[in-house]
Amino acid sequence: MDITKLDLNLLVVFHHLLLHQNVSAVARVLGMSQPSVSSALGRLRSSLGDGLFLRTQGGMVPTPYALQLSEPVAQALDGLQQALHVRAAFEPATSVRSFTIAMTDVGEMYFLPVLVEELGRAAPGVTLQVAPVAQVALKENMSAGRIDLALGLLPQLQAGFFQQALFRQKYVCLMRKGHPLAGKNKLNLTSFAQAEHVRVVAEGTGHGRVDVAMEKKHLRRQVRLTMPHYVALGEVLRQSDLVATVPERFAERVLRPFALVQRDLPIKLDDSAIHQFWHGRLHRDPGHQWLRNFIGRRFSEGKALHAERPV
Repeated sequence: MDITKLDLNLLVVFHHLLLHQNVSAVARVLGMSQPSVSSALGRLRSSLGDGLFLRTQGGMVPTPYALQLSEPVAQALDGLQQALHVRAAFEPATSVRSFTIAMTDVGEMYFLPVLVEELGRAAPGVTLQVAPVAQVALKENMSAGRIDLALGLLPQLQAGFFQQALFRQKYVCLMRKGHPLAGKNKLNLTSFAQAEHVRVVAEGTGHGRVDVAMEKKHLRRQVRLTMPHYVALGEVLRQSDLVATVPERFAERVLRPFALVQRDLPIKLDDSAIHQFWHGRLHRDPGHQWLRNFIGRRFSEGKALHAERPV
C-alpha cells in the first residue's frame, strides 16, 4: 500500500470506529454526518482491501486486520497530535522539553550557573544539553534542529540564521594578586609588552581578533603559553607570573575563586558583541521563542532587548 495514495483523514475515522464501534457515535464526535462516516469507511475498505468492520447487533466489530492496524495507527495519530501541540503552545511550568545550546567554555562559565538556577524555577521539567561551538558540523546540526541555540561571538554563522544581540564586553588583563604588575592601578604599554603572556586560541569564536588588533598596532607580546580553551586559565594565572587578555565576563567569574586582579588594557581593542544565534527553521517554534526570550531578558544587561534579525 502506497501511503501517498491514501487519504490520511480516513485513518482518523478508522481510529474512532475502533474506539466507539458505532457509526452514529463517531459522527457525533467528529462533527460529521452518518453517511459521511459510512462513505469514509467504504473508501478505506477499498483502499486497504479489507472489510475492517463487521456489522453485528453489538456494534461494529473489527476484523483481524483492523485489530492489527489499531495500535500503529493510534501511535501515529498520537505522535502527530503531540507534535502539533508543541508547535501550537508551550507551557514552561509543565513542559519536559530538552534544549541543546552550543557555547564555548567561557560561555559555560558565564551562562550555565544562571540558566540552571533560573530555569529550575521557571521551567522545572525543561532540561539542557550543552554542545561545543568548535564542532565542525555546528551549522549543519543547527539547520537540522539538533542544536537549538548557539551563544557567543560566532562569525561563522551567517546565511539561514537569525541573531539577537545580548551584550557587549570589553577585553581586560588578568594576573595573580602577587604579580609584579598587580601593584599598578594602570598598565602602560611598555610593561604590558614586556610581561610574559598566556594566549587562548578558542576555536570557533571571534576572540582571536585580539591578536590581530595587537599586531596591527605593532605590539609584540612575549607569549610563553598558548592554550586551546579558557577552562584552566584561572589556575594557570594563579600559579604563575603570566598575564592574559580575556573577555570581561570571563574575568568576572574567575577573579575571586583564583585570587586574581583585573586591569584595563593599555591598548584600545574593539568590544566583542555576544549574540544568540538560531536557524530559521526554529524561528516560529513557541518553545524556542520562549527560551530565546528567557535568555534575552536575563542576559541583555537590563536594557531593551535588541531586535531579532536574520544574519
